[in-house]
Amino acid sequence: MKKKQLGSQGLEVGQMGLGCMGMSEFYGQIDEVEATKTIHRALELGVTLFDTADVYGYDEEGMGANERLVGKALQGVRENITIATKFGAQRNEVKFLGYNGSPQYVKEACEASLKRLGTDYIDLYYLHRVDPNTPIEETVGAMARLVEEGKIRYVGLSEVTSEQLRIAHAVHPISAVQTEYSLWSREPELDVLQTCRELTIGFVPYSPLGRGFLTGHLTSRDQLTQEDWRYHNPRFSEEAFAANQKIVEGIKALALEKECTPAQLALAWVLAQGEGMVPIPGTKRVHYVEQNVAALDVSLTTEDIAYLATLAPIGGTTGNRY
Repeated sequence: MKKKQLGSQGLEVGQMGLGCMGMSEFYGQIDEVEATKTIHRALELGVTLFDTADVYGYDEEGMGANERLVGKALQGVRENITIATKFGAQRNEVKFLGYNGSPQYVKEACEASLKRLGTDYIDLYYLHRVDPNTPIEETVGAMARLVEEGKIRYVGLSEVTSEQLRIAHAVHPISAVQTEYSLWSREPELDVLQTCRELTIGFVPYSPLGRGFLTGHLTSRDQLTQEDWRYHNPRFSEEAFAANQKIVEGIKALALEKECTPAQLALAWVLAQGEGMVPIPGTKRVHYVEQNVAALDVSLTTEDIAYLATLAPIGGTTGNRY
């Protein structure tokens, strides 16, 4: 797999990463054996960027179940990979508690993640969401001190505005911004994506397959169990589900022509949006990580890209993201 630069501070990763969140929570039944096999298969395919967060998964040891799983699965290959994790969102077993970006918490959260991941350093450390009660310059200042201490190597931000990004970048260079981005979530094109390009900051789209919707596998809301968080998501309501199928039908039609899957086509569109773009499609199954990586071989023409952009314009998706 070819490598790409994220930012201008020296971070280099494979051109497609792996989102690990669903391996521990949110998308139905958990199978840690299959999840571990998926991580190992991703390694074989050349994936080097593995994305997790301290808030993903809660088990008998508390918060951070996904970090524990990812850390265990990646033992023995530490020097060849990039571990990205996030902090700032707090929870207990049953509910979300809020955001914390205070300098003291930055240090505490990092130490806890290092222990769960079983590593001496985190390659890419993201602020998961901006704490409304802590100026972002204070949070990033504390992250910069972690860089000085060797606890983290590169600083990232998730779901920030252009203004927040500029403020943060003036405190310490930001290597990557992680935001939801796909054919049904194109809002980053309005501001933050342009700012990333201007400042040479890498862009890491999460949910590039629209939380599975753009794969074409979901044809009825009845396929979702009530334990699957999408069941309660506005974009997966009865009305929105039906309205958004038109996007999927268009993707399916072009995918048939290109002799690829709808998922591969949707990923190829994201990859075509810029050099500093490294999507992290999430999966917990070997078959899908193989399929996703194969999207790197899908070639789109200028006409294909324009057609897909017209099929799914900015704001053309029914239902809010959250």
